[in-house]
Amino acid sequence: MSQNVKESPKTKSGTTAGSPKNWKINHKGMAKEDIYRSFLHNLEYNISKDNLSKTPYDQFLSLSYAVRERIIERWISTTQKYRTDNVKRVYYLSMEFLMGRLLGDNMMNLKMTEAAVDAMRDLGLETEDIIDAEYDAGLGNGGLGRLAACYLDSMATMKLPSMGYGIRYDFGIFNQKIVNGFQHESPEQWLQHTNPWEIERSEYKVPIKFYGRTERYKDKDGKEQVNWVDTENLIAMPYDIPIPGFGVNNVNTLRLWSARSADEFNLQYFNSGDYIGACHDKFTSENISKILYPNDNNVSGRELRLKQQFFFSSASLQDIIRRYLRNNSDFKAFADKVTIQLNDTHPAIAIAELMRLFIDVHGMSWDESWEIAQKTFAYTNHTLMPEALEKWSVGLMQHLLPRHMEIIYDINAGFLRQVSYKFPGDMDRLARMSLIEEGDDKQVRMAYLAIVASHSINGVSALHSGLLSSGLVRDFYEMWPEKFNNKTNGITQRRWLYKANPGLRDLITSKIGGGWATDLYELKKLEKFVDDKEFRKDWMKAKAAAKKAFVDKIYKWEGIKIDPNTMFDVQIKRMHEYKRQLMNALHCIALYNKIKRGETKGFVPRTVMFAGKAAPGYYIAKLIIKFINNIAGIINEDPSTKGLLQVQFLPNYRVSMAEYIIPASDLSEQISTAGTEASGTGNMKFALNGALTIGTMDGANVEMHEEIGDENIFIFGLRTNEVDELRAKGYNPWDYYNNSETLRQVMDLIASGYFSPEEPGMFMPLYDLVLNHGDRFMVMADFDAFVKAQEAVAKCYSNQEEWTKKSILNVARMGKFSSDRSIKDYADGIWRVKPIDVKLDI
Repeated sequence: MSQNVKESPKTKSGTTAGSPKNWKINHKGMAKEDIYRSFLHNLEYNISKDNLSKTPYDQFLSLSYAVRERIIERWISTTQKYRTDNVKRVYYLSMEFLMGRLLGDNMMNLKMTEAAVDAMRDLGLETEDIIDAEYDAGLGNGGLGRLAACYLDSMATMKLPSMGYGIRYDFGIFNQKIVNGFQHESPEQWLQHTNPWEIERSEYKVPIKFYGRTERYKDKDGKEQVNWVDTENLIAMPYDIPIPGFGVNNVNTLRLWSARSADEFNLQYFNSGDYIGACHDKFTSENISKILYPNDNNVSGRELRLKQQFFFSSASLQDIIRRYLRNNSDFKAFADKVTIQLNDTHPAIAIAELMRLFIDVHGMSWDESWEIAQKTFAYTNHTLMPEALEKWSVGLMQHLLPRHMEIIYDINAGFLRQVSYKFPGDMDRLARMSLIEEGDDKQVRMAYLAIVASHSINGVSALHSGLLSSGLVRDFYEMWPEKFNNKTNGITQRRWLYKANPGLRDLITSKIGGGWATDLYELKKLEKFVDDKEFRKDWMKAKAAAKKAFVDKIYKWEGIKIDPNTMFDVQIKRMHEYKRQLMNALHCIALYNKIKRGETKGFVPRTVMFAGKAAPGYYIAKLIIKFINNIAGIINEDPSTKGLLQVQFLPNYRVSMAEYIIPASDLSEQISTAGTEASGTGNMKFALNGALTIGTMDGANVEMHEEIGDENIFIFGLRTNEVDELRAKGYNPWDYYNNSETLRQVMDLIASGYFSPEEPGMFMPLYDLVLNHGDRFMVMADFDAFVKAQEAVAKCYSNQEEWTKKSILNVARMGKFSSDRSIKDYADGIWRVKPIDVKLDI
């Protein structure tokens, strides 16, 4: 590819267009010539580079600015329309937004990709290379943040007046390197270069308070008031990122807050020669938005985490109130104009902060404030793990947010009165439901606060919502059954099929038209082509093209060679014990043992791929990564496995990698212990791209099974009730070891030190975890069923015609799992917001 930008484009008449300084630039134009001219204009006048000094990142910036110019008019028109019509808006508060790269998405949503590709080609550039220069915006560590990003896309595409609020982390999810099989973390610096998508909005900066104390006084009417005084203050600076909808004029906003010191520089310290002291406040304040997920294994880390949650919650609420008061003189209509969706418990402190703002700042009564708050907040729960329900020490809360601790105590007192009225004399219930967990170190139960203050509480899959109501927060369901509902997660088909898999996209569109991009149920029309032999052949070609694209890309990025003629068996997700990457690794050993025994007749060649990051302090997850890499080293170097089995751990998993590996995958591993995964969305992305699923009846797998059909998915393992029953009667993993020769051979090989010859006992903690320490996630109990299901997978894959039929049916029956459907459910059932059509001035 030429890296030299041609200087003079040809016009339609064939003449040269001259130099950028002589051009008339149409910043709204969507034609190839307009994009061409904008690109060169930006390179010279916005970036101040020429053909000799430009870098690949400069080319990315030039094209991004050209795209952004075409977003701006829509963005301003959208904001004006929402304000003029005084519409009800959705505010989506999330600690994570895993946006990935935005250039390709924005071009797609503006429907300018083809023109941009042609314009860049005329310049001697490849758009794919330009897109590759963009850094992933990794402001999340997994499904929670990626779901939030999909929801933003759907809200804009569906023309819903909405806004996302989060934190502009200087360092997002860490970069992962694999060194001698071990995970090594290095800082992710998505902001080390200019970010073309964000615009600083310093006119909307707001003050944030911490620490201090409260003092009470009587106002002129004799009413008691509270002041929060002697606080440490900082500034929340907003940065806006436009979120254009697909094929519509609506452009919504993601507002991310960055921490700034209220006092940039202490001149007194500086004059005394203490430069570090002079800058201390600035450094300390700006730490708050420095890093995603600080280590909270110590007191200072926990305090920083709570600071982050309050920082963005307070800033967002102040911003919401400011915007509301532009069109309204009092707060009577607040809940009619504002709905706030809490994405998990992280923003739950917003409840106490809204009460403080209403009462202490705006002079409202407690009763009026509480009534409005309950009508405004809605809460999405994302976990079934009791230990993942966030709690904060009362001592820490009193120290950091003294006024908010008082408000939480007052909320709790009123709530417990309600409980006692409904369940008189039930003291155990009062203790279970209290917002304060008693003990030596009292804790504030943030999930309970969110439930009490919200008018809607939803889970994210039918199974998850049911288990919430019957188990994790059963007491609250019995108190307010009408509050609880389900909103099954979804994914945006535009990023995950339309953009990520162009071969399959074009094939589908050639048969049923392009309506599926905004109505995924349209894919149902593919079912009539299942028995069309030519269509199946074209389907297989599309999969082969996706495999080649992935193989080429992973070799370019990581130097890893993968055989595209094997079955791609893929498990890519955050590393955690409940997701059971360990069980998948044990199956790799079982396959290896099979090959070593000479049982290779009919063996389906397979490449097993893992990818995912382990939290830096999560010892077992990091050891599993090392285990997988050691297994891969042994298997891949053994001559007997050549052409039969390959194992790869792909480093630094991120959204941009997922966009290549998911379309290429044949088999999707969704094998968490039943009753542990709230929903999952990776399962949906794989199935939407024609991969078949091997999975347990967990999370959204249950609903996928219902939609896709039992014959088109490989379900195995214990069901949720069976897991509970087995635990209740006494689970002994050794029973499964003793009764399974395959499992016994695998575990014995690990115990022998075969996969760590230089340190034979290295993986004994994993051995002990599943055999001697209770096997919490029942790897041993489900292993044989997993192996049997994998045998069924191999048998099916060996018949490519049948496999392809199942692949087509998987895609055809994924309509329910669009984030558009999810957002419609939220909009109709919780938010009560309507689409707003934005017109552009011609």
